[in-house]
Amino acid sequence: MSKWYPKNGRVIFHVDMNSFYASVEAAYNPSLRGKPLAIAGNPEERRGIVVTSSYEARKKGVRTTMPLWEARKLCPDLIVMRPNFERYRRASKEIFKIFSEVTPYIQPVSIDEGYMDVTECEEQGPPLDIAENIQRRIKEELDLPCSIGVAPNKFLAKMASDMKKPMGITVLRKRDLPTKLWPLPIGEMYGVGSKTAEKLKQINVHTIGDLVRADSYQLKSLLGINGERLKNRANGIDPSPVDPDAVHEFKSIGSSETLPHDTVDDGEIKRLFRQLSRNVERRLNRKQALGQTVQITIRYHDRKTVTRSIKLPDFISKEDDIFLISMELFEKNWNGEAVRLLGVTLQDVAERKEVVHQLDLFTYEKEASKEGLYKAIDALTEKYGKNPFQSIQMEDEQQPKTSFQKDFLDDYQK
Repeated sequence: MSKWYPKNGRVIFHVDMNSFYASVEAAYNPSLRGKPLAIAGNPEERRGIVVTSSYEARKKGVRTTMPLWEARKLCPDLIVMRPNFERYRRASKEIFKIFSEVTPYIQPVSIDEGYMDVTECEEQGPPLDIAENIQRRIKEELDLPCSIGVAPNKFLAKMASDMKKPMGITVLRKRDLPTKLWPLPIGEMYGVGSKTAEKLKQINVHTIGDLVRADSYQLKSLLGINGERLKNRANGIDPSPVDPDAVHEFKSIGSSETLPHDTVDDGEIKRLFRQLSRNVERRLNRKQALGQTVQITIRYHDRKTVTRSIKLPDFISKEDDIFLISMELFEKNWNGEAVRLLGVTLQDVAERKEVVHQLDLFTYEKEASKEGLYKAIDALTEKYGKNPFQSIQMEDEQQPKTSFQKDFLDDYQK
């Protein structure tokens, strides 16, 4: 059996669920199987964009982030559903439980993908057999398809999992790079976004193989340290470990939302900032965390996007504090043009227990005076299930809009 496992190297899996949200809906409602299905943030309004789609819809040209009106034009019989994040979260938890029965070395990346280090799993059989067993169990027990990349490091495993979808298993060894990896367009390389790809094309790097052959000094001048990192990865070098604790690392917690229409209305803008601040507070409470830097994002009607931030002398976590600082930043930096999207992010985030709060007399008196109120509200919330004094509740408040924070990715361990 040891012939399947390198003496000094690693065996890494990247498991990627196929069309996850749509697949979960089809597993929940079998009548959706084989039909063009799109999950969209808001089907009724302009801000509705495709979050994911079934492979039947993709065959008609429907793609992630595509506006719904365009998707419906390409596929008139498209079935559109709102996301059910709690349902997806439950499915994700079961998927990662299956992983945990194979190895303790699991690094969740998002709700529908993660890395596994199976180097020490010789007694379970060859790596390919383990991958086939994981894929089979997820399909049989949860009725969900996945693709798995098998490789000596995380980068190659990630690239491999994208090579055969749906329900594919791909082995990518370093000796395979000249034929399987290097001919791919540079834009298909993990870690290369559209802006980086455009920069690379300006120096005649059009494929991953071109990146391998590119001058290291020129790459570093163009992309900084990332240029060297990308070249190493293209050569199959990625020493980063599969880190089960990485899911607990977080530097920022934020929330953003596209408005149903471009607006300059002060009331509407304030209401959205209040809602976003509430979302951030809720996520901070979930992580028992505080933050010291408030950042806002403003996207205008012409898609021009600006971010502005301020670092505070103290850590904060309360909705009111986040809201007031966000509004102050907005009022100082808004150019008066119609706004399309707003975002609020708390950065320099740290766990509450790690933050030593040096209270001056004024702060102490102010916070002490509120302590009784906070306790009363917490008691009522515990009794009635929600804050009875919160007069404005966002729709389906406990669910993010079209993206997930990482604050639930260790649920499978609970």
